[in-house]
Amino acid sequence: MFDFGTITNWLDALLNSVMPGWLATCVEGVLVMVVLLLLYSVLAMFYIFYERKLCGWIQCRLGPMRVGPWGLLQVFADVFKILIKELISLKNTDKFLFALAPYLVIIASMLVFANLPWGNGLQVIDFNIGVFFMIAASSIGVVGILLAGWSSNNKYALIGAMRSGAQMVSYELSIGISIMTMVLMTGTLSVTGIVEAQADGWLIFRGHIPAVVAFIIYLIAANAETNRGPFDMPEAEHELTAGYHTEYSGIHFGFFYLAEYLNLFIVSGIASLMFLGGWMPLHVPGWEGFNAVMDFIPSVVWFLGKAFFVSFLLIWIRWTYPRVRIDQMLALEWKYLMPFGLVNLVIMALCVTLGLHF
Repeated sequence: MFDFGTITNWLDALLNSVMPGWLATCVEGVLVMVVLLLLYSVLAMFYIFYERKLCGWIQCRLGPMRVGPWGLLQVFADVFKILIKELISLKNTDKFLFALAPYLVIIASMLVFANLPWGNGLQVIDFNIGVFFMIAASSIGVVGILLAGWSSNNKYALIGAMRSGAQMVSYELSIGISIMTMVLMTGTLSVTGIVEAQADGWLIFRGHIPAVVAFIIYLIAANAETNRGPFDMPEAEHELTAGYHTEYSGIHFGFFYLAEYLNLFIVSGIASLMFLGGWMPLHVPGWEGFNAVMDFIPSVVWFLGKAFFVSFLLIWIRWTYPRVRIDQMLALEWKYLMPFGLVNLVIMALCVTLGLHF
């Protein structure tokens, strides 16, 4: 499989040969930032169109069709509309915290997004505690949501923020336990190390039943963590208008909207990295010709294909099941998901200790 590290190393050597080391590092940082921002924006627009079309297909309709061929320009029209909207300054709000909240949400999403390895040699930085960093950085978004609800001076926004905070803090436990199950199996907190450990087989296949259980728990908890149906209680339109971002307009509302769709890609990308081999191709023992063909597919294609597949599952869940009550949502986490996840973690520890996994 092609190693994209050869390209990045060549670019680093080129920059260091024509400018001082500190300047080359600054230029590389700017290039990485620009690429990440472009990818972030493009993926957000793709996911908005992707979900609208899938939703239409599930509900036996066409989805957006009017702006551009097959509705392809509908997202661009929506983005342009948000950009030209006025930023309304509300009375009796904490203006500083009100303006700060959407930036905290987008920064948290961006930090986790930047830590995802997209392919063989395509990562911004390879932390030896990359899993811990992703979980810690994603928690910053809860602060932004709580600030948004409290600073709006709106009871509906505050209730939505409190719901979202309780929901996200609760389901982060199940997400962390599911990921730690895979960390226990591979013996490393490095995201790249976990992916490389799946060169001979994806963890969801090698880890027996505990890996499958951890994957299912992760899918349920990830849907709740991103405030998506059937766990979209913080934005329950029939109760709270738009929830914690009721009072936001213009680009500030756009930041919440953008982060919500990118978080869908982020949780899908993490699932592909932890359970489905990340950028590793599908290999079948003994099928050398098949494996050689799989190796020709670029690692970026493997990673994106798996992430889009997991996103399809999450979107399918959203548009299939009705919204649950807030007490049912919290009971599912504290009474079922977390206890099952802890028991599953112990079973995986026994499998690793006794060598019962592939």
